[in-house]
Amino acid sequence: MNNPGSRDGFGDWQFLVKYRLAAANDGHGNYILSAFYQMSLPTGQYAQGALSPIITPALGYGKGFGNFVEEGTLGISLPTSHTLVTGRNLVWNNALQVRIFKKLWPQTEINFTRYYQGRYAGRTSAYLTPGLVVGRFRIKGRLALTFGAGFQTAVTSFHPTNHNPVFTIRLPLPSPGEP
Repeated sequence: MNNPGSRDGFGDWQFLVKYRLAAANDGHGNYILSAFYQMSLPTGQYAQGALSPIITPALGYGKGFGNFVEEGTLGISLPTSHTLVTGRNLVWNNALQVRIFKKLWPQTEINFTRYYQGRYAGRTSAYLTPGLVVGRFRIKGRLALTFGAGFQTAVTSFHPTNHNPVFTIRLPLPSPGEP
């Protein structure tokens, strides 16, 4: 259960840069490997955000098998200060998706965090998130729109939060040559 004493409010600003290291379309292996650089800036209200900027380098991967896709990321969060409070965390998520009716992608995702330093040092949490992604709906040219929703539930006895709805709206650009 989430902390009932917490106040809702504006969260931290984040930005993400991706670089595709390797990729192939359906005819040549249907895979992707990317490097990520994410940064979170401490802008949250009511002490809900981070105490300092957090840098999170990561690797992302994916492999398609017809209408079935396995994809995920593996990274580590590196706070720029307050490390003994915030901690350094190894973060891994993996999603399994299947495409049905061309635009529907039911999925199951597992999120795993191993906490180093900080108040949760030595602990591990894992969450299971069943969900549905709908799209890609073409807007104009190569620009498209995708929606997704899921419900995250803890599957380990230790979990800082639990029962979280998750929503996403994306404006993905298809790769050159994609319809």
